[in-house]
Amino acid sequence: METTLIILISLGVTVLFLLGVPIFLVIGFWVVGASLVIDFTLANIGVTLYEGLNFFGLLALPLFILTGDLIKGAGIAKRLSDFAYSCLGWLRGGLAMASLGACGLFAAISGSNSATTATIGSIMHPEMKRGGYDTNFAAATIAAGGTVGIIIPPSIIFIVYGFLLNLSISDLFVGGLLPGLLMVISMQMACWIVCQINGWGHLISINISRIIKTGIGAWLGFGAILLVIWGIYSGKFSPTEAAGVTAGFCAIVGVIFYPIYRRLHKGSSEEKFARAEEYSDETGFLERVVVPGFHIKDLPQLIMRSGQITGLLAPLIAISIAMQQILTLLGAQAFVNSTIGSLGGYYAILFACMALVLAAGTILESLPNTIILAPILAPIAVQAGVDPIHFAVVFLVGDAIGFITPPYGLNLYVASGITGIPYFRLLKYTMPYLLALLAIWFVIAMVPELSTILLVHEGAGVFQNR
Repeated sequence: METTLIILISLGVTVLFLLGVPIFLVIGFWVVGASLVIDFTLANIGVTLYEGLNFFGLLALPLFILTGDLIKGAGIAKRLSDFAYSCLGWLRGGLAMASLGACGLFAAISGSNSATTATIGSIMHPEMKRGGYDTNFAAATIAAGGTVGIIIPPSIIFIVYGFLLNLSISDLFVGGLLPGLLMVISMQMACWIVCQINGWGHLISINISRIIKTGIGAWLGFGAILLVIWGIYSGKFSPTEAAGVTAGFCAIVGVIFYPIYRRLHKGSSEEKFARAEEYSDETGFLERVVVPGFHIKDLPQLIMRSGQITGLLAPLIAISIAMQQILTLLGAQAFVNSTIGSLGGYYAILFACMALVLAAGTILESLPNTIILAPILAPIAVQAGVDPIHFAVVFLVGDAIGFITPPYGLNLYVASGITGIPYFRLLKYTMPYLLALLAIWFVIAMVPELSTILLVHEGAGVFQNR
């Protein structure tokens, strides 16, 4: 009887999910219903919701979200995108490849997939449309590029994973660095092949002076990236402190530095260039230029927008922890343990875990997927001999791939929202990127050194931060 009721409740909340009810409410209804069925006190839900968020490391989450908004508002993201385009624009599909590169650079500061997709998408999608790309492919490119937002450090989801499994967050950040770069490169290769076949994209001649100029223009963006990397990996900052320092740095850049810079260059050719609504280079390609910086009166609005996103994610983390607790009481962890553990071999268990993560990623957002599955699968994998940092990277890369896999595919919804292109129209154009990510995921799983080679353990050097 109890099992039947749990199944009926699960079917009911599945219908709610398909009808578009927010995932927080879907999981919440399941938790309450399952608690009543197994006669588990509802007071425990309130305690779990509070204790699930009562962790200092999670303070990095709203701070990195705020950093993403500040980067966009200050114009840093646009300057990073211009630098990426100046480096790759001479290749067929160079602007789309630059968009993927810009996603990687933005991810190295913001730590969020949705922020990466929304910010770089709002900047680069109009440029790709004017640059001769199919508008559907351009939107799919932005959605795919956003997947690295949770892999290239700093990463919000790595913070959550480290909190759940009691692993060093700094070690997790280091472990995600090379796999994140490989994800970007694999998607750029897929992009180049597709654009070669279809002839998409205007070409610009390679221009060293342009590369140097845009690189100098983006130096504050690189400064923010280096600040995060140096602070965390040297042990000077905890991830939470690094988030606060980076947010403060970006706020100072946006409110103080760039406005002063504009006043010093007022009337100069550079200032006139920056204020031009659009310009044309030798290819006839039009590129809009964003005036860098923002007024201090805009700061409350940026903070409020970041707070709204945090207000969506934090309850989702808490209720997912409650769901994981109920699943454990129902014996889900023991069942998965016995099923996957019985497979025996190292690779059999690893690939079974990967299949389960990918399947869950098609219907769940990364946070509940991680909170529910990671405490179940990680001990099984470690017992089979998988390095815990390596498994964390493999798990979260699979989680990231779920951002562009239907029926959920959060990045596809974000890209659809900012471009106005229907969700289902993007699926076809996402396939080359999905195949590229699956291929590199397999490589990451087969070569543990990609996740562990940069790790230097206790007493051995600069990456020590336990």
